[in-house]
Amino acid sequence: MNGAPTPSLMVQGCTSDAGKSMLVTALCRILRRRGVRVAPFKPQNMALNSAVTVDGGEIGRAQALQALAAGLPAHSDFNPVLLKPATDQRAQVIIHGKALRDLDACDYHAYKPRAMHAVLESWRRLGAQYECLLVEGAGSPAEINLRDRDIANMGFAEAVDCPVILIADIDRGGVFAHFCGTLDLLSPAEQARVKGFVINRFRGDIGLLESGLRWLEQRTGKPVLGVLPYLHGLYLDAEDALPREAASRPAAGLRVAAPVYPRISNHNDLDPLRFHPEVDFRFVGPNEEPPACDLIVLPGSKAVQADLAWLRAQGWEAAIARHLRYSGKLIGICGGLQMLGRQLHDPLGLEGPAGSMPGLGWLDYETSLSTEKTLQNVSGPLQLPGAAMLQGYRIHMGVTRGAALNRPAAILAGQPDGALSDDGQILATYCHGLFDSPPALAALLAWAGHRPNQDFDPLRRREHDIDRLADAVERHLDLRRLAEWLPAQAMR
Repeated sequence: MNGAPTPSLMVQGCTSDAGKSMLVTALCRILRRRGVRVAPFKPQNMALNSAVTVDGGEIGRAQALQALAAGLPAHSDFNPVLLKPATDQRAQVIIHGKALRDLDACDYHAYKPRAMHAVLESWRRLGAQYECLLVEGAGSPAEINLRDRDIANMGFAEAVDCPVILIADIDRGGVFAHFCGTLDLLSPAEQARVKGFVINRFRGDIGLLESGLRWLEQRTGKPVLGVLPYLHGLYLDAEDALPREAASRPAAGLRVAAPVYPRISNHNDLDPLRFHPEVDFRFVGPNEEPPACDLIVLPGSKAVQADLAWLRAQGWEAAIARHLRYSGKLIGICGGLQMLGRQLHDPLGLEGPAGSMPGLGWLDYETSLSTEKTLQNVSGPLQLPGAAMLQGYRIHMGVTRGAALNRPAAILAGQPDGALSDDGQILATYCHGLFDSPPALAALLAWAGHRPNQDFDPLRRREHDIDRLADAVERHLDLRRLAEWLPAQAMR
């Protein structure tokens, strides 16, 4: 492929969670505010946080956020290859938004040339529609074992002749080693493609960093394009990593806990609870005691049987029983819904060894996994007092049947969804984004035992924080130096 069809820039990271998604999000919003028709792009993503697209596909959650920043509905072309790990060795391969099959690492490596065709097909389509494309890499470009047939980082950048900037997280330590080590492991042609560096999450006196910046520029011959500040409390959908910051609110009106199982998916469903000023929310990791709380939320899972086994091994089954005995409330979302039933069946071995296992047994239904995947944006009323409207999306491969479904938790897209227990203590739903709508969030908090004293709009907060991020990047990134690769008139 000779030359990029539109001005483009690729952000690659020295590590995972270095700030690639964040920087692309900010640049999307900056260019949109300056009148540029811009679109995000991530050739290959490995993530368990995903979103349903306007064309009925599935992409990484971060690309949906970047689309929001660009003022666009999420589309499958923004992330043509999505890998969703089901085990340590296998992942579901999603091409152009549709699940293809599960492949192990060796089989996927052999499949990569075909995946690259899908990537370039999406790239061409986007190039014909937009004035600028902002690209996010995956992990690090310096993973030697992944260089062959690479479609996620330099392999893609070279295929479309896209310039690259490197970002590193100074909060992790060793930021100059990150830059120099990454650069040294690239080929001479790849090194030439790197146009500069961005340091992320800096806090302190910039004067103390200046000597290091000068040294880096002299050693590499490449400019430091910006030093971005550490921004506390950003409400932005994570690619996959769990939040580093835990906001403790011991005086909050409602205590909420959620287990972090090994294959937790779409944990961003819980962000409205995490950021709500009247909620004390806690993610509970391995070997942590399930805490006393008012509400337990079982989030989504990409390997429901394995994660349920983990839940039991961590003492959650007994903790949930005790929680319900003392009138606590319980919500299961997607995989969490499936765990709450009587039986889980995986006859085809889609998420692990074929077979069945007992669920937690709190709701009278059974779930069988199948190859058909449900992908749907939905809306409708919660079946709680006030019938608050809910907006979200479904992503699941299970078919659930049983008597408990006769009392649904919501009516979505005109059809019953999930279940509400007869005693009103347990709510189960397939709907991701359960807490995103302010009326639904308030109704669910009231159901759980706390009537909020103030309004909290997760969508408005997300938009506000995208603007806050974009403002910071505008102040601290030398946008004029990007004019060579991005629409020049917008970079002044």
